[in-house]
Amino acid sequence: MKSNQAITRRFTVLLFGLFISQTIFSQTTVTPPPNIVFIIADDLGWMDVGYNGQQFYETPNIDRLAKEGMVMNRFYPGAANCAPSRACLLTGTYTPRHKVYLPQGVSRGGLVSKMRYKVPTENQDATFNTFPVNINQVDDEFISLAELLKQSGYVSARFGKWHLGDSNQGFDFSSANGEPQFYTNKNGDEARFYKDIHVAEKLTDGAIAFIENHQKSPFFLYLSHWEVHTPIVARKERIEYFEKKNKTNPLWQEFDPVYAAEVEQVDLSVGRVLKKLEELGLEENTVVFFTSDNGGLLDRTSNLPLRAGKGTYYEGGIRVPFCVKWPGVIPPDSKTDVAVTGVDMMPTFAEISNTKLFENQTVDGRSIVPLFNNKPFDKNRNIFFHFPLYLGKGKASILPAYDGTKNYWRAVPSTTLISGDYKAIYYYEYDRMELFNIKKDIGEQLDLSLIELEIASRMREEITSWVDRVKAPVPSLINL
Repeated sequence: MKSNQAITRRFTVLLFGLFISQTIFSQTTVTPPPNIVFIIADDLGWMDVGYNGQQFYETPNIDRLAKEGMVMNRFYPGAANCAPSRACLLTGTYTPRHKVYLPQGVSRGGLVSKMRYKVPTENQDATFNTFPVNINQVDDEFISLAELLKQSGYVSARFGKWHLGDSNQGFDFSSANGEPQFYTNKNGDEARFYKDIHVAEKLTDGAIAFIENHQKSPFFLYLSHWEVHTPIVARKERIEYFEKKNKTNPLWQEFDPVYAAEVEQVDLSVGRVLKKLEELGLEENTVVFFTSDNGGLLDRTSNLPLRAGKGTYYEGGIRVPFCVKWPGVIPPDSKTDVAVTGVDMMPTFAEISNTKLFENQTVDGRSIVPLFNNKPFDKNRNIFFHFPLYLGKGKASILPAYDGTKNYWRAVPSTTLISGDYKAIYYYEYDRMELFNIKKDIGEQLDLSLIELEIASRMREEITSWVDRVKAPVPSLINL
């Protein structure tokens, strides 16, 4: 039936083409839904890109993407580590729903004797299994971005780091390094390519081939780079280039040339994808996102003026670069300071593709499409983060142990709430809360919890209400 209708429509256009106006013709033309390209770096910090003021690392292609679209200055991917933040992106749900809190699934990086509570922890007995956690595994019951878009005829592919378990979650194609035969290692686990200095190029080759092969139908490309996660490696000639650059300015001595070369590899990939979209005439009908899974690792980069880094729930751990280009919808050189988060991607993709969300899966985010062209949006809505475990080690370990040991943990059991310009972190470990005005105090140096008492009380109540509503696990069994 559809084929006969198409033949009739073409015949009518040909027969009366000389008499029908361009306006009427355009009304009969069906515009396909836009392609969606989502490029995500691993551990790339908010200050690691040129459009945020970085001068040592070189990101001209990412900066161009930002210039041609919109920069979202306050994007929070959903968690302070890779696996949970990716699970939030994929499912549109907060961590207590998918139960991925750390890549290793359980507390690590510190002595058990420093923990106030018993929670799932490495190498401990069953008494520590006080609530369920998932280790790099999103249950099949969850509907993914790929499965959502499949309803509207999208073909989907994911290239690169996955960290979300054995299930392909509805993607039609997958590869850990850009080559079809590589997804798992000999033990059946996800293959890892942190040490492959050519992996960014191979991933981009695979992504470009996918675009070329599926240019006539709507597609969803999830390009997830292994860079700039440790161990950092790069091509010798690019390391030497940044070593020379390092010596030209005393202010650049602190920057790692190897890390800079890894950042460059991600940027080159972005440039190649953008160029291919232009060559194929797909640019105008493709939405391109670029972001990172969590904040920068302080062992390798600086997040200043943001506080702390990866693993923490201060801005340095959860605020990351985010820019999006959608020609004809997003005005070039746009910016917003409205806080948005990883769980917003599911409803955003649904609106972009004109796809209905599934009714049997709770979606914690909301579409950010209204922000693209300055339409009404609740700028003071609540955004939550929940972390019921312990994480130690690294330069970002700035929280004390319960026994008073300073700078011991990166994260302890806590719930974080962002509401407009304010951010509250309630620590179950210490039975206290911190409150910051992010707009006035981006470095989170002034705790307002004992100053702005009304706001502190309201946000504490909202945290309690949300924890109860989503049944977020709160540690209660004392570690004696």
